[in-house]
Amino acid sequence: MILIKNIKLISFLAIITLFLNGCNGKFPGADARKFPADPEKRIEQNIKEGKSFRLFDSSLGNSKGGTFDFASSNELWRASLDVIDFMPLSSVNYSGGIIITDWYSDKNNQNESIKISIRFLTNEIRSDALDIKIFTRKCKNNLMSCNVIETNKVLITELKKEILKKAALYESQKKNKKK
Repeated sequence: MILIKNIKLISFLAIITLFLNGCNGKFPGADARKFPADPEKRIEQNIKEGKSFRLFDSSLGNSKGGTFDFASSNELWRASLDVIDFMPLSSVNYSGGIIITDWYSDKNNQNESIKISIRFLTNEIRSDALDIKIFTRKCKNNLMSCNVIETNKVLITELKKEILKKAALYESQKKNKKK
Protein backbone atom coordinates (compact mmCIF):
# COMPACT_ATOMS: atom_id res chain seq x y z
CA MET A 1 0.00 0.00 0.00
CA ILE A 2 2.78 2.38 0.94
CA LEU A 3 4.66 1.36 -2.19
CA ILE A 4 1.70 2.35 -4.40
CA LYS A 5 1.43 5.74 -2.64
CA ASN A 6 5.14 6.34 -3.18
CA ILE A 7 4.90 5.43 -6.87
CA LYS A 8 1.96 7.84 -7.29
CA LEU A 9 3.86 10.61 -5.50
CA ILE A 10 6.99 10.07 -7.59
CA SER A 11 4.94 10.01 -10.80
CA PHE A 12 3.19 13.22 -9.81
CA LEU A 13 6.47 14.95 -9.01
CA ALA A 14 8.01 13.75 -12.30
CA ILE A 15 5.08 15.14 -14.30
CA ILE A 16 5.23 18.48 -12.47
CA THR A 17 8.99 18.66 -13.09
CA LEU A 18 8.50 18.01 -16.81
CA PHE A 19 5.90 20.77 -17.06
CA LEU A 20 8.03 23.25 -15.18
CA ASN A 21 11.16 22.45 -17.21
CA GLY A 22 9.21 22.82 -20.45
CA CYS A 23 8.12 26.33 -19.56
CA ASN A 24 11.47 27.80 -18.53
CA GLY A 25 9.55 30.81 -17.27
CA LYS A 26 9.11 32.15 -20.83
CA PHE A 27 5.45 32.60 -21.45
CA PRO A 28 4.63 34.32 -24.74
CA GLY A 29 3.64 37.93 -24.16
CA ALA A 30 4.35 37.73 -20.43
CA ASP A 31 7.23 40.22 -20.39
CA ALA A 32 5.76 43.35 -18.76
CA ARG A 33 8.61 45.48 -20.11
CA LYS A 34 7.23 45.09 -23.63
CA PHE A 35 3.78 46.45 -22.77
CA PRO A 36 2.91 49.98 -21.64
CA ALA A 37 1.46 50.35 -18.16
CA ASP A 38 -1.29 52.70 -19.35
CA PRO A 39 -4.34 50.63 -20.44
CA GLU A 40 -5.25 53.07 -23.25
CA LYS A 41 -1.77 52.72 -24.74
CA ARG A 42 -1.96 48.91 -24.42
CA ILE A 43 -5.26 48.92 -26.26
CA GLU A 44 -3.83 51.16 -28.98
CA GLN A 45 -0.78 48.88 -29.34
CA ASN A 46 -2.95 45.76 -29.56
CA ILE A 47 -5.10 47.35 -32.26
CA LYS A 48 -1.99 48.34 -34.26
CA GLU A 49 -0.69 44.78 -34.01
CA GLY A 50 -4.04 43.36 -35.08
CA LYS A 51 -4.67 41.61 -31.78
CA SER A 52 -7.90 43.38 -30.97
CA PHE A 53 -10.75 45.51 -32.26
CA ARG A 54 -13.00 48.22 -30.92
CA LEU A 55 -16.74 48.38 -31.20
CA PHE A 56 -18.01 51.62 -32.74
CA ASP A 57 -14.52 52.49 -34.03
CA SER A 58 -14.61 55.05 -36.82
CA SER A 59 -11.63 53.48 -38.57
CA LEU A 60 -13.54 50.22 -39.09
CA GLY A 61 -15.74 51.90 -41.67
CA ASN A 62 -12.70 52.48 -43.87
CA SER A 63 -11.61 48.85 -43.84
CA LYS A 64 -11.47 46.66 -46.92
CA GLY A 65 -14.36 44.46 -45.78
CA GLY A 66 -17.93 45.12 -46.83
CA THR A 67 -20.52 46.93 -44.80
CA PHE A 68 -23.56 44.81 -44.24
CA ASP A 69 -26.83 46.20 -42.99
CA PHE A 70 -29.86 44.36 -41.76
CA ALA A 71 -32.15 43.32 -44.59
CA SER A 72 -34.87 45.74 -43.49
CA SER A 73 -32.49 48.71 -43.64
CA ASN A 74 -31.00 47.85 -47.05
CA GLU A 75 -33.02 49.83 -49.58
CA LEU A 76 -31.80 47.82 -52.58
CA TRP A 77 -32.81 44.54 -50.95
CA ARG A 78 -36.23 45.82 -49.92
CA ALA A 79 -36.88 47.33 -53.35
CA SER A 80 -35.98 44.06 -55.08
CA LEU A 81 -38.36 42.07 -52.90
CA ASP A 82 -41.12 44.65 -53.42
CA VAL A 83 -40.76 44.64 -57.20
CA ILE A 84 -40.96 40.84 -57.49
CA ASP A 85 -43.45 40.35 -54.64
CA PHE A 86 -45.99 38.71 -56.96
CA MET A 87 -43.62 35.79 -57.64
CA PRO A 88 -43.08 32.80 -55.34
CA LEU A 89 -39.57 32.74 -53.87
CA SER A 90 -37.42 29.66 -54.16
CA SER A 91 -34.30 30.83 -52.31
CA VAL A 92 -33.53 34.04 -50.46
CA ASN A 93 -30.20 34.58 -48.74
CA TYR A 94 -29.47 38.07 -47.46
CA SER A 95 -25.95 37.29 -46.24
CA GLY A 96 -25.15 35.62 -49.56
CA GLY A 97 -26.79 38.46 -51.46
CA ILE A 98 -29.09 36.48 -53.72
CA ILE A 99 -32.80 36.16 -54.45
CA ILE A 100 -34.08 33.34 -56.65
CA THR A 101 -37.73 33.02 -57.53
CA ASP A 102 -39.58 29.86 -58.39
CA TRP A 103 -41.07 29.36 -61.85
CA TYR A 104 -44.01 31.72 -62.31
CA SER A 105 -46.72 31.70 -64.94
CA ASP A 106 -49.90 33.70 -65.13
CA LYS A 107 -53.28 32.03 -65.46
CA ASN A 108 -53.65 32.98 -69.12
CA ASN A 109 -50.62 31.05 -70.35
CA GLN A 110 -49.75 27.97 -68.28
CA ASN A 111 -47.22 26.68 -70.84
CA GLU A 112 -44.87 29.63 -70.44
CA SER A 113 -43.21 30.63 -67.16
CA ILE A 114 -40.32 32.78 -65.96
CA LYS A 115 -37.73 32.52 -63.21
CA ILE A 116 -35.69 35.48 -61.89
CA SER A 117 -32.32 35.47 -60.18
CA ILE A 118 -31.08 38.68 -58.54
CA ARG A 119 -27.53 38.79 -57.18
CA PHE A 120 -26.37 41.80 -55.16
CA LEU A 121 -22.85 42.95 -55.95
CA THR A 122 -22.90 45.90 -53.54
CA ASN A 123 -25.27 47.60 -51.11
CA GLU A 124 -24.93 50.93 -52.90
CA ILE A 125 -27.78 52.06 -55.11
CA ARG A 126 -26.20 52.18 -58.55
CA SER A 127 -26.73 50.53 -61.92
CA ASP A 128 -23.96 47.93 -61.54
CA ALA A 129 -25.09 46.86 -58.06
CA LEU A 130 -27.35 44.10 -59.37
CA ASP A 131 -26.75 41.09 -61.57
CA ILE A 132 -30.16 39.99 -62.82
CA LYS A 133 -30.90 36.90 -64.89
CA ILE A 134 -34.32 36.00 -66.19
CA PHE A 135 -35.09 32.59 -67.64
CA THR A 136 -38.10 31.70 -69.74
CA ARG A 137 -39.48 28.17 -69.85
CA LYS A 138 -41.78 27.21 -72.72
CA CYS A 139 -43.43 23.83 -72.40
CA LYS A 140 -45.52 21.62 -74.60
CA ASN A 141 -47.86 18.88 -73.41
CA ASN A 142 -48.14 20.01 -69.76
CA LEU A 143 -44.47 20.22 -68.70
CA MET A 144 -43.44 17.08 -70.61
CA SER A 145 -41.30 18.83 -73.18
CA CYS A 146 -39.81 22.14 -72.00
CA ASN A 147 -37.28 24.55 -73.43
CA VAL A 148 -35.49 26.96 -71.08
CA ILE A 149 -33.73 30.04 -72.44
CA GLU A 150 -32.23 33.16 -70.87
CA THR A 151 -34.46 36.14 -71.54
CA ASN A 152 -33.44 39.15 -73.57
CA LYS A 153 -31.80 42.21 -72.04
CA VAL A 154 -34.86 44.47 -72.42
CA LEU A 155 -36.78 42.80 -69.59
CA ILE A 156 -33.65 42.73 -67.40
CA THR A 157 -33.07 46.44 -68.01
CA GLU A 158 -36.69 47.28 -67.16
CA LEU A 159 -36.58 45.21 -63.96
CA LYS A 160 -33.27 46.76 -62.89
CA LYS A 161 -34.60 50.25 -63.58
CA GLU A 162 -37.73 49.60 -61.50
CA ILE A 163 -35.69 48.20 -58.56
CA LEU A 164 -33.24 51.13 -58.61
CA LYS A 165 -36.09 53.65 -58.80
CA LYS A 166 -37.82 52.11 -55.79
CA ALA A 167 -34.54 51.81 -53.86
CA ALA A 168 -33.78 55.50 -54.50
CA LEU A 169 -37.25 56.35 -53.21
CA TYR A 170 -36.66 54.30 -50.04
CA GLU A 171 -33.30 55.97 -49.52
CA SER A 172 -34.77 59.48 -49.84
CA GLN A 173 -37.54 58.54 -47.39
CA LYS A 174 -34.90 57.29 -44.96
CA LYS A 175 -32.92 60.55 -45.25
CA ASN A 176 -36.07 62.61 -44.72
CA LYS A 177 -36.93 60.54 -41.66
CA LYS A 178 -33.50 61.24 -40.12
CA LYS A 179 -33.97 64.99 -40.57
